Amino acid sequence: MGHPTIYPTGVTVYSKDAAWNGYTVFTAPQGVLLIDQNGREVRLWKGLFGEPARILPGGFALGSTGKRSAQASASDNLDLVQVDWNGNIVWSFNHNEYVEDPGQVPRWIARQHHDYQREGSSVGYYAPGSEPRTDGGNTLILVNRNVYNPAVSGKTLLDNRIIEVNWEGKILWEWNAADHFEEFGFSEAAKNAIYRLPSEKTIEGGQGDWIHINAISTLGPNKWYDGGDQRFHPDNIIFDGRNVNILGIISRKTGKIVWKLGPDFDHTHLGQIIGQHHFHLIPKGLPGEGNFLVFDNGGWAGYGVPSGVAPYGAATERRDYSRILEFNPQTLEVEWQYTPAEAGFIIPLDAYKLYSPYISSAQRLPNGNTLITEGSNGRIFEITRDYKTAWEYINPYSRLQGRLQGNLVYRAYRVPYEWVPQLDHPVETDVAPLNISTFRVPGAAAGPGGKVTKIDGIDPQATKVLEDPYGATISGSSDEASNFCVVNSGSKNRESNS
Repeated sequence: MGHPTIYPTGVTVYSKDAAWNGYTVFTAPQGVLLIDQNGREVRLWKGLFGEPARILPGGFALGSTGKRSAQASASDNLDLVQVDWNGNIVWSFNHNEYVEDPGQVPRWIARQHHDYQREGSSVGYYAPGSEPRTDGGNTLILVNRNVYNPAVSGKTLLDNRIIEVNWEGKILWEWNAADHFEEFGFSEAAKNAIYRLPSEKTIEGGQGDWIHINAISTLGPNKWYDGGDQRFHPDNIIFDGRNVNILGIISRKTGKIVWKLGPDFDHTHLGQIIGQHHFHLIPKGLPGEGNFLVFDNGGWAGYGVPSGVAPYGAATERRDYSRILEFNPQTLEVEWQYTPAEAGFIIPLDAYKLYSPYISSAQRLPNGNTLITEGSNGRIFEITRDYKTAWEYINPYSRLQGRLQGNLVYRAYRVPYEWVPQLDHPVETDVAPLNISTFRVPGAAAGPGGKVTKIDGIDPQATKVLEDPYGATISGSSDEASNFCVVNSGSKNRESNS
């Protein structure tokens, strides 16, 4: 099935016994939105924008009050604020850079983008015994900066900077990506491409978004450090660079990159990771603790030798489907994954049915399920360990964001009911999946039941009907041998069929 113009939105599948029940938060066009398991909108912080939006214990929300003009710089948020249940700002930070944009009053802004973490929680989502602070503590923030560094590029860079600020807004620590260029392990071809054109996205006459970090978090307490591996110190910072296909860990003490994977994945069993988002270590107390979890977007990213699809050596790696990978940091062995093959699709023929080439995320839940944000399609869904859909929600709201228009969701989080004491425990009602073979919009014909003509010499039993997990009917071939070759790639326990 392709992409229809009419489709159901809101919650489309829900098994209250299979799901890990709580509230889900994400940014909608009208503000930061909190929904329950049946999709009821239980709170909207109107006008608050979150990249990402987060809920803290006690019913607090984190986000930004606005964005800087895209003509000035890409992805700059004006501030980072914490608001209470009634929308009162109880904490804010904007004192990172003083800007004088054309047509605007000079002002201080945060230039925050893509991620941040509040002290008390390493990853910003629920884990037993790990709660973000709401009345103090430090905040780790990912921000932009403009820099000219001729050792990296002949153009002005839109560089990424990580800062740590205290409750009063004082910057206590900082790290700048371009200062560590030689630690990333680029080939000479990649270095040449970055020097000439440090991103296909340019603003202000060539300002290059060369690395595009989109996820930062602390490692937090973990078994690797407990076992003596100093690279995994709980205070060290894990990050990923979307445009360079690199995953890494930064030493908080020295600023050096002490663990790195990519941009070349040939020496691993993982396959090439491309344009990834939300790379993090699963916190203690959750199934899979100590493993890495990442939304491997696919799409286009990386630098290298120019080719027909990458004439300038940028966005050299391509793949038209996404994967969610959980893997061991020491052995790089896949411990769990969700790819089009696990979703029931054929790779590569219809692998695009699990595909978000930008944004997106994955959160490990306490019952072992994984909450996945397939961002570009506005789909948030919860998958069990054995690949059953326990919950699915389609964002009903569309917006225009830059050149992108649609129901996209940057990142969603599930939090326990107890984090929002202002609300009574909601009534949970199962939502059975529709049988899409008989589902019709008003005015359409009911479906099968028309006149049938039999043709002499044709055995009507030569074909059979297959059922998908949601009860849809698909015409399939018989069990007879075929000369058609299907290759399933990217799946741990599947073999190629020919």
